[in-house]
Amino acid sequence: MFKIILDILGLFMVFTGFLDGWKYHISASTIRRIKSGKGNSRRFINYAILNDLTKLIYLILSAFIFKRVDYFLIFCSILALIFMLEHFYMLYVYYSYRMRGCINFHRPNILLYTINSWLPNRFRKRL
Repeated sequence: MFKIILDILGLFMVFTGFLDGWKYHISASTIRRIKSGKGNSRRFINYAILNDLTKLIYLILSAFIFKRVDYFLIFCSILALIFMLEHFYMLYVYYSYRMRGCINFHRPNILLYTINSWLPNRFRKRL
């Protein structure tokens, strides 16, 4: 009886995890539609990705070490990460770079962009 209730709650958690990830898809769609990442915080999405990535690593290591596997949580984390990475990529593509619109404009390397997004404003170079 309790197993059935727990499974139903697990499925509901997957549904709410999907809704949690869907908000990042909505934001990415808005960025894509207006073709500008202005007003969107790169730090916000970095923290969200870090949170779910840490959660996923913990769940996987917990499954290997303690033989406890929670498929519902693992699936929720993977789903959220997919939507978050879409949002991160849209921010990368439509970020308001300093030289955007100039002749011979090239986006910086995604690794440089990621490192730059983690640095505080007083230390980072404006892209």
